[in-house]
Amino acid sequence: MEKGGNVVIVKRRSVIAGRHHGGAWKVAYADFVTAMMAFFLLMWLLSTTDEKTRLGLADYFSPTIPISQSRSGGDGPFQGDSMLSQDVLARDETGQKSDPSKATRAGAEADGSDVSLFDVEKALLGGSGDAMKADPMLEHIRTRVTDEGLIIEVFDTAGSPLFDDDTVKPTPIFGELVAMIGRVLAHTANPVAITGNLALGDTGRGGPDPWHLSADRAQLARGRLVEAGVSDDRLARVTGKADRSPVTDNPRDSRNRRIEITLLRHFPD
Repeated sequence: MEKGGNVVIVKRRSVIAGRHHGGAWKVAYADFVTAMMAFFLLMWLLSTTDEKTRLGLADYFSPTIPISQSRSGGDGPFQGDSMLSQDVLARDETGQKSDPSKATRAGAEADGSDVSLFDVEKALLGGSGDAMKADPMLEHIRTRVTDEGLIIEVFDTAGSPLFDDDTVKPTPIFGELVAMIGRVLAHTANPVAITGNLALGDTGRGGPDPWHLSADRAQLARGRLVEAGVSDDRLARVTGKADRSPVTDNPRDSRNRRIEITLLRHFPD
């Protein structure tokens, strides 16, 4: 259209209504954010917890220690018996005592219930019954749970050695300690490893060979465990490390003079 010599152009615009996409994307996005939050929370927990706590959580969901059923009238995996009990033999379903040294791995796995390494540790350190009376003796024991299993260290303390000087002759307290440990381990079915260790300077010039001495002490401990009810076929290894594996910064520390008894996590293939 022309008006006064000017051309007027009229443009018509068509308006298209926007499409409705729905809210499904919001649900998917919320799930993604929740999953990411859970992931980073898990990473934070793994970075702030120690090995013992993580292993405890793992054992809670997948216990690793099968033990023999017993009927001794108490609660918990050891039914009230403690490491000081003079008679901690398991009882069968009729209430009659049975000798745990005769229990086989297959029988323990078929008839036993599962507890964790921390349950065994609790029983050793006075978590049940009259074991609290053993406080002076427990100064000789330290335990730790590792990827390998429950390591029980039995070591010298000031004025209370486990052996006479640089010999294989044990003191009375050594026999009592190993017998206590053996009575608790007799209720489990996992294999056991024993290692003898010395402190630096335990054997001077002309003294016994430190490798032989540490191995002989480990062999003595093996015999005492068997006497306490641990079946000999559960012994996976018995070794001596002389003074090559100290657990303190001072290699001459009396704590390095020790026997390590390890309740292994897994059965050998």
